[in-house]
Amino acid sequence: MNRIFNKDFDLNRRYLASVELSSNKTAKLAAKVLVVFSIMSFLLLFFPWTQNVQVSGNVITLRPEQKPQPINSIIAGKIARWYVREGQMVEKGDTILYLEEVNDKYLDTLLLQRLSSQVDAKKQAVDFYKEKIASQTDQLGSLLSIQKLKFEQAKNKLEQSRLKVVTDSINMIAAETDLNVAQQQYNRFDTLYRKGLKSLTELEGRKLKLQETQAKLLSAQNKVLTTRNEFLNAEIEMTGIMNEYQEKIFKTESEQFSGFTDLYQAEGEWLKLRNELSNIQVRGNFYFVTSPQSGLVSRTIASGLGEFISAGQTVAQIVPNEQDLVLELFVRPVDLPLLHPGGKARVQFDGWPAFVFSGWPSVTQGTYGAVVIAVDKVISPNGKFRILAAPDKDDIEWPSAIRVGSGTNAWIMLEDVPVWFELWRQFNGFPPEFYTPEGNKTSTTDKQPEKGKDEKK
Repeated sequence: MNRIFNKDFDLNRRYLASVELSSNKTAKLAAKVLVVFSIMSFLLLFFPWTQNVQVSGNVITLRPEQKPQPINSIIAGKIARWYVREGQMVEKGDTILYLEEVNDKYLDTLLLQRLSSQVDAKKQAVDFYKEKIASQTDQLGSLLSIQKLKFEQAKNKLEQSRLKVVTDSINMIAAETDLNVAQQQYNRFDTLYRKGLKSLTELEGRKLKLQETQAKLLSAQNKVLTTRNEFLNAEIEMTGIMNEYQEKIFKTESEQFSGFTDLYQAEGEWLKLRNELSNIQVRGNFYFVTSPQSGLVSRTIASGLGEFISAGQTVAQIVPNEQDLVLELFVRPVDLPLLHPGGKARVQFDGWPAFVFSGWPSVTQGTYGAVVIAVDKVISPNGKFRILAAPDKDDIEWPSAIRVGSGTNAWIMLEDVPVWFELWRQFNGFPPEFYTPEGNKTSTTDKQPEKGKDEKK
């Protein structure tokens, strides 16, 4: 009995010793692991960590003409035939559908011919008025020439009358002189006759001579009066010629102005008809609704045949082939001061798996590079600021299967700091360090001393 008890006691003592020994080895191993982990964790605190701002958004296109756009009908009409289907690729100018006319103003099949005839008739009327005005212009020129000639003729006649008046006046003065001389001679002969020195015959001869000079004076005076009347008549005739032809000129000019009025009215009607004819010809091209650019017909809005559509109504939607894709991202207002055009970012697209370490971009897999190109100055309705980011040309090209509207997550890279600093910042809730490019820092610091120098000067 004692032997059995001693044997069991020895076995328990050996088991306890082995357990104690194994527990000592485990403790030493755990201590070693803890030490190594502590050292690695301590070293890890000094590893570089890239600060970043995480944002989300979607893919858009930068150019307005590359966005999905509607195809509208310029005129109202009835759908007669479709030439495309949804999902079909079309080129610029390809016909989407054909419309039939519904406006009763344009239902006449011979409308173009009739309107063209009206345009030709109105053009002939315009040419007639032009010829009439040209004829009146020639007539006006002739009247002015005749008026000038008649005026010169009357002027010459007036000058002749004036000279004739001068001549007759001189002759009258000469006759008056002769009369005075004859009167004096007669008086002397009468005195001599009374003294008996002259005969009666000689006295009577002088009396006849005196009567002849009196008759010549009366004739000269009558001639002067006649020539003066002729001079006055010449003046009246010249004034009459001026008034007569001036009246004719005014009448011709009035007719010419009326012709210009008729011409301008006819030209206005002619241009109006031409405009209407051109509009109808152009309207004929609008019966075919064409594609404004190459792309994919993503959706047909109008449906069926015989459907009436109004002017400006959307009939289909097209997605252009060429698209310059960018990211539309939304950032919190608190992070806005950290962003600037030219900042780098890493992007993860929906549907593309990625292994992301936001603080270690070099380790991250499945993301693509982007560059911030614009930051909005006005907050968006969702309470965030919108930024635009384009593909980074120095990075991997974005997948070709990305479509407008795809969702994205992005990490905008800021400054490199140690891990311990980032942990300390996160624990304290401080914002990331404000990032400013080195070029801007240099320019800013350089400008300040220059400004101080200028102020001192």
